Amino acid sequence: MPPTLTLLTSPDWTDYALLDTGHGKKLERFGKYTFIRPEAQAIWHPALPEKHWRAAHGEYVATGDEGHGKWELPAPLQPWNLTYKGLEMEVQVGGSRHLGVFPEQAAHWDWMGETIEGAARPVKVLNLFGYTGLASLAAAQAGASVTHVDASKKAIAWGQKNQELSKMKDRPIRWLLDDVEKFVRRDVRRGAHYDGLILDPPKFGRGPSGEVWEFFEAMTDLLANCKTLLSDRPLFIVLTAYAIRASALSIHYAVADMVKDLGGTLTSGELALEEQSAGRLLAMAIFSRWRK
Repeated sequence: MPPTLTLLTSPDWTDYALLDTGHGKKLERFGKYTFIRPEAQAIWHPALPEKHWRAAHGEYVATGDEGHGKWELPAPLQPWNLTYKGLEMEVQVGGSRHLGVFPEQAAHWDWMGETIEGAARPVKVLNLFGYTGLASLAAAQAGASVTHVDASKKAIAWGQKNQELSKMKDRPIRWLLDDVEKFVRRDVRRGAHYDGLILDPPKFGRGPSGEVWEFFEAMTDLLANCKTLLSDRPLFIVLTAYAIRASALSIHYAVADMVKDLGGTLTSGELALEEQSAGRLLAMAIFSRWRK
């Protein structure tokens, strides 16, 4: 029987909003600022009048394939902060289209928090490709001890800044600058185990020593090694992917392989944002998550 795919949204934001979409773009509010960013899926017409788009504080203009482009800003913007249910994070306009937070992933933060709190026991979590650390902070906020791995020195420093902003310096988070594949292989050899796994792999990336990551070439071996890292009382797995050639079915069956002997519940589908203007859902990523 084919799996039922699920759409998840993150409706509890106050500091973020998807205001409108259309003509290959999206209009978003991050705190006190609004921005326009490319969105290839938005092949429909915007619902808001053009004046709302013209009032944006900046636009990321694509200059080629694979997300390359540049920001057009009337004036420079200093970093500012957003909050989400006790988590505080710094956001900024930098060298890429990303501002430091993927708002659609709040659905995962809430789910992980409930899962960890409901376990009523010590929980160890491994977060791979952890970026600016918001999933790590959500897990630690719920009581887990977290190992956070990312290949970007800037992302690690950003995550540590977010931990400080969230007043969670006393929470047990290990911030590790490392190539994910190498780290996982070493952890397997060390006999390390975790109760929860968070994976948010990019389509393409490079490790701190120039190691090349290709999603479709590396995921099978990575997930096999991650299965070895599961404790004898595993609690959850969350896999999110932004690889445009992948479908939710592909990662659903990959995670199903990992947990086929563990019981529990496996849910797969898309993370989406609901726009305020016309209520349309904009799919942002595919996901598969399992809970015991």
